Amino acid sequence: MSSPSFPADPRNDADLRVVQRGSDELLVASEFAAKLARSRATGTPLRIKLGLDPTAPDIHLGHTVVLNKMRQLQDLGHTVIFLIGDFTALIGDPSGRNATRPPLTPEQIQENAKTYYAQASLVLDPARTEIRYNSEWCDKLGTRGLIQLASRYTVARMMERDDFTKRYRGGIPISVHEFLYPLLQGYDSVALRADLELGGTDQKFNLLVGRELQKEYGIEPQCILTMPLLEGTDGVEKMSKSKGNYIGVTETPDSMFGKLMSISDTLMWRYYELLSFRSLEDIGALQAEVVAGRNPRDAKVMLAQELVARFHSAREAERALEGFNARFRDGAIPENLPEVAVGGAPMGILKVLREAGLAASASEAQRNVEQGGVRVDGDRISDKSLQLPPGTYVMQVGKRKFARVILT
Repeated sequence: MSSPSFPADPRNDADLRVVQRGSDELLVASEFAAKLARSRATGTPLRIKLGLDPTAPDIHLGHTVVLNKMRQLQDLGHTVIFLIGDFTALIGDPSGRNATRPPLTPEQIQENAKTYYAQASLVLDPARTEIRYNSEWCDKLGTRGLIQLASRYTVARMMERDDFTKRYRGGIPISVHEFLYPLLQGYDSVALRADLELGGTDQKFNLLVGRELQKEYGIEPQCILTMPLLEGTDGVEKMSKSKGNYIGVTETPDSMFGKLMSISDTLMWRYYELLSFRSLEDIGALQAEVVAGRNPRDAKVMLAQELVARFHSAREAERALEGFNARFRDGAIPENLPEVAVGGAPMGILKVLREAGLAASASEAQRNVEQGGVRVDGDRISDKSLQLPPGTYVMQVGKRKFARVILT
């Protein structure tokens, strides 16, 4: 039986453009367009699912890429389901892993989930967010239900997953329980009757399992929207706390502002596309102004203020700008900072200066610190024994030596 068709509405096309903005892939676009048309014609919101395992308590701007998309879908009038994988976190997601991921304790999961949602609420509208825990239905499956669920997916299909294939060929152990993770994540979509599920590009396999399981259970299959992984402040690796190239959503306004101002002019436009709530038309117009000669620093300030205001307040964003200008008033920072990658973090400030080419020797670096001529992200350094963790830093020695140092 064919699905009913609904009258064409130009607003549906506009909604589809909002959904696809900055995305990596929408599967299947024609199916989702039909879902949008049905939703508008019937006044029934779509059910949009985002599943997250609370594996860490803190989130950074990279995590907010998918949260931003969820907020946009909320603003279009759809129901957003913030699914906390308290059951699946006991297994551990093997996505992108070359080894078994250690599971968390129930206590860790509960504490992380509480903090994670509080931070996610800085992006999502809590009043329009449905919070669910997948232990609601996974606990009820029992042994019989789990066996029945496993019977609906083959080992051959499971081994199509890239990380499983690599581990199998490399002789790296794969525990049977790891096969249960994508099955249970997929079963979440069955239980919630999701119309669309979002995730990073590294989650595509899991999202597709959910779509296939819905078909097995006689439910209209969900569409899938994958979002790209945001590059960190170094512009190379994906944003990650372990790589030190992250911007946390709970960082101080000054820290957040300073880190955003430290990114390259090229990376700035990537951040605009994935993090800003400005329209693509506004961003395009701003890019055209920069091409025509406007200082790219102006655009970076606007981005930094927007994000600081989102996670703190407009007043704090203004204060962060004033503080940033005050710190860098003595000797303006060049527009195009040379970038230097230095490995071996954590590393002492004297060695960093030497390795980055900002001092010819350790004694020269020490002398510069003692004379008050060294600044890191605008702050004067007086501690010769200062240890710098992994991260990206704007470093200045004297009035003329500058570098953006990526310490890994």
